[in-house]
Amino acid sequence: GIAAGLIMGAIQHVRLTPMIVAAERFETSGHDHDHAATGEAAEAEAQAHDHGEGWAPADGWQRTLSTTVTAMLSGAAFAILLAAVSLVSGLAITRRNGIVWGLCGFIAVSLAPAAGLAPELPGMPAGDLAARQVWWLGTIAATGLGLYLIAARREAWALPLAVVLIVLPHLIGAPAPVSHESAVPPGLAAAFAANALAANAVFWVLIGVFLSFTLNRFAQDSIPS
Repeated sequence: GIAAGLIMGAIQHVRLTPMIVAAERFETSGHDHDHAATGEAAEAEAQAHDHGEGWAPADGWQRTLSTTVTAMLSGAAFAILLAAVSLVSGLAITRRNGIVWGLCGFIAVSLAPAAGLAPELPGMPAGDLAARQVWWLGTIAATGLGLYLIAARREAWALPLAVVLIVLPHLIGAPAPVSHESAVPPGLAAAFAANALAANAVFWVLIGVFLSFTLNRFAQDSIPS
């Protein structure tokens, strides 16, 4: 997971961070325009907002380091999660199916939630945070359980129930923002969403492959000679 996160950090630095920086410029320019239009009240609000913010990494090596470390920690956590699912479900992670495990993780954690909550750039409108978190977690759980039913159960009811679980969160719908107005150009937002999903697909496939080799290596080492 840490190895996959290290590669993901490099992908983020090359593909995603430049788009985030560009979106932050649009967000800042939009705020500057609003402040000029509203006068002293907006300036006071901006100062209060600035004082309330904590430390944030600066552009350059600080941002790259923080995003890479975060990706490495996330990769380790996701690898532990896949191993735990394998242990509880009784479905082994092998060198032959490591990619499949990674793709299933990508579908459950990244692709399915992105159908309702696309990866967002700074300055983009969003719905209520708590409602989005509940929908996101529910979508991951429902999709993961649906994939398990497809992979492990052969009863007649399993496939229909799996389809219902996978589709249900999208029938309910993700929390929508009050307004869709944004200073971020639609083309930039679309490019970021596509690149973020592609990067996460690579990330999850690497987790599945590295985890499958690691688990099988340890299993072979534990066999008495």
